[in-house]
Amino acid sequence: MNILLLGSGGQVGWELQRALAPLGAVQAFDAHTPGPDVAPHLRADFTQPEQVAELIRVVQPDVIVNAAAHTAVDKAESEPELARQINALTPALIAAEAAQRGALLLHYSTDYVFDGSGKHPRDEASPAEPLSVYGRTKLEGEQAIQASGCRHLIFRTSWVYGARGGNFARTMLRLAAERDELNVIDDQIGAPTGADLLADVTAHAIRYIAAGNEDALGLYHLVASGQTSWHAYASFVIEWARAAGEPIRVASDAVRAIGTIDYPTPARRPLNSRLCTDKLQQVFGLTLPPWQQGVSRMLTEILGR
Repeated sequence: MNILLLGSGGQVGWELQRALAPLGAVQAFDAHTPGPDVAPHLRADFTQPEQVAELIRVVQPDVIVNAAAHTAVDKAESEPELARQINALTPALIAAEAAQRGALLLHYSTDYVFDGSGKHPRDEASPAEPLSVYGRTKLEGEQAIQASGCRHLIFRTSWVYGARGGNFARTMLRLAAERDELNVIDDQIGAPTGADLLADVTAHAIRYIAAGNEDALGLYHLVASGQTSWHAYASFVIEWARAAGEPIRVASDAVRAIGTIDYPTPARRPLNSRLCTDKLQQVFGLTLPPWQQGVSRMLTEILGR
């Protein structure tokens, strides 16, 4: 199996390089670093869509995994055309190339395609009503892939973190070591989901499709099980680190819960980021682990415990 990985330099892309390796030859590209020998002159620069199309023609992949995206949610509000190019227009071109050669395209989307109303998990058939440029461009990307006729898997996820690079947990640990009190939002609810979990499920799904299960193609929700708020997530991280002997300054009762209204941002966030994963678990025969398990593993790795 010849696999083209786009966006290999991000948190998910980094984990995908590991998870996809047993499936075949992985040609990993991002927008900045030189590519492998098969195309060292090309980059996966989504602001240069024709270059990405040429990359696909040179590599001639059986599978394309797109882990590239414009994920700076607030910044997207001031640069909507750039966000649309990266999240919608270039993925549309990739889908057209995949359709032409019969390749499988695996693409990641987001809970931000929903408006965040209600308190129940959204399933794949729930109406999409994004609140932000980021959400609208990711939804447009989904729709373009679906309309292209290519063989595809789209995984919507949320609150993604990785041990490599910056993330919410690292920020909370740094602030907890510096400050006497913290204010963290408690009315946005979702499931912290590890890049390693996304990568492992991706590899499993690709292998399942390659075994002839074409009826499993389509759109799925993929997040860790359970739910939490950003405030409870921060408290979990801080207390885990305190128990592990890390130098935590903030007292447990000084991690204060605030509302989204008290922390205005350029982009509106969905309050309800709960995603129903029943379809994915049933079709692919998986059990998704609780979010606490993945976060504990990540903390063990970054803190060297």
